[in-house]
Amino acid sequence: MSDPILKLSGVTKAYNAGAPNEITVLRGVDLVVQPGEVVALVAPSGAGKSTLLHIAGLLDNADAGTVEIAGTDMTNLGDRKRTAARRDQVGFIYQFHHLLPEFSALENIVLPQLANAVPEAQAKEHARKLLDTVGVAHRAGHRPAELSGGEQQRVAFCRALANTPRLLLADEPTGNLDPDTSDQVFGALMDLVRGTGLSAVIATHNLDLAARMDRAIRLDAGGLSPVDL
Repeated sequence: MSDPILKLSGVTKAYNAGAPNEITVLRGVDLVVQPGEVVALVAPSGAGKSTLLHIAGLLDNADAGTVEIAGTDMTNLGDRKRTAARRDQVGFIYQFHHLLPEFSALENIVLPQLANAVPEAQAKEHARKLLDTVGVAHRAGHRPAELSGGEQQRVAFCRALANTPRLLLADEPTGNLDPDTSDQVFGALMDLVRGTGLSAVIATHNLDLAARMDRAIRLDAGGLSPVDL
């Protein structure tokens, strides 16, 4: 049997540790995400979902516990190895697209590939295929300011997948869009994820979107529990 793509074991995180105003956000969290599995993370505002995603994606360190990606323990890696693992294994999507405004849609997807030593011609071909998958290939030459909110977020999805990660982490990826656009853009994201066989953890407040994933979990009071949708 294949190793889980993501495995969190006993992950704990507190802010202002030891101070009178210490806030414990994660209390011994365990989570296993299997290859190809798409998990919805449902959480009230301030519950710590961004913290959980940042720890899972090696952007932050837990106070205790372990983080494994594709069978490799990432917990005690040095900064250089963590950066390499994050670049090669993990894709991130946020509520706001964070595209580089001076570059076209295509260039925003090509640049992370060039940083990963992919030849330019190959990077452009891959970028065009990703844009085609989410239905915005005809907008490849446009800069972010010339794109609608939904188009910008679709480009951001493509950028997150540019270096073919094993794990996708998304923090309210359609939360900045109106309901109709959110539904369409989420469908494009799921097409990308399913088409590439990615594993994903997608945070959302939208229970209808959560129900379209393989399973849902709730983060509350520092712990995870299953959600019956």
